[in-house]
Amino acid sequence: MTSKASSFQKSSLWRDIVRDRYLYLLLVPIIAYYIIFKYGPMYGVIIAFKNFRFSDGIWGSEWVGLRHFKSLFGSRDFYMVLRNTLLLNIYNLIFGFPVPIILAILINEVHNHIFKRTVQSLLYIPHFISWVVLGGIWISLLSPSTGVVNMVLNKVFGIEPIYFLADKFWWPVMFVISGIWQGAGWGTIIYLAAITNIDPQLYEASYVDGASKWRQIWHITLPGIRSTIAILLVLRMGGMMDVGFEHVFVLQNSAVRSVSEVISTFVYRAGILNTQYNYTTAVGLFQSLVSMILIVSTNKITKALGEEGLW
Repeated sequence: MTSKASSFQKSSLWRDIVRDRYLYLLLVPIIAYYIIFKYGPMYGVIIAFKNFRFSDGIWGSEWVGLRHFKSLFGSRDFYMVLRNTLLLNIYNLIFGFPVPIILAILINEVHNHIFKRTVQSLLYIPHFISWVVLGGIWISLLSPSTGVVNMVLNKVFGIEPIYFLADKFWWPVMFVISGIWQGAGWGTIIYLAAITNIDPQLYEASYVDGASKWRQIWHITLPGIRSTIAILLVLRMGGMMDVGFEHVFVLQNSAVRSVSEVISTFVYRAGILNTQYNYTTAVGLFQSLVSMILIVSTNKITKALGEEGLW
């Protein structure tokens, strides 16, 4: 009976594949892309354990084991870079993660559709603009001589010009604010989509029972999007070791290097500019390992708390 059932399942699966063959063909370019550009180059991580030289190639280079990892963990620059990466991500998590949730709840309460659509468009447009452009906008806005922000501070409050992007205290603040401005709109769309899946009858019943808007938000809206919040939190934790190269690079300068140098920019300078490919591959391998541990741990904790995880 078991063999017959297995044979029937296989034949049924094959019929489904034949029937939907054109849909499956659409997956071929995507699968090819991941094999060629994602999984194919992964064999190159072996140079983290070799003294890589172009003349010898990947397989011909001398095997040095964990030498580059010992050099990595013995470097003071690496711990500065690791600290900056984690701190900037923690700031983004604390101050940036709740913003899309709040915006989505506020927009959901707006009943004027024209105003609602306008606000949504203004919020998510920055997400589709390159950081090269956005970085230029922020540098212009924060300029101590011609920037609008300093002009307002000087004219209205009498404050002397502040070098926001050249000050070690203000640079992380501006980095987090610019990141929220660029990314909050995209997260807002996701949470708005989750809110639309909440049964409207729940709001109607609570209104009949005399519940205020705040109580409806606390007892209906937030529990209704809790699983979405959990999944996005897991994804955010998985990116704790990756700040984003473009965002940092366009706002970075030598005056704030000690608080702005992160893993991605460190890999660029050491690997691309100084051709230390094996050393920076070791850095990238360490980064990927920690990210994997974080995302798996957060996913397990989320599921233990009764929420849906990524798997």
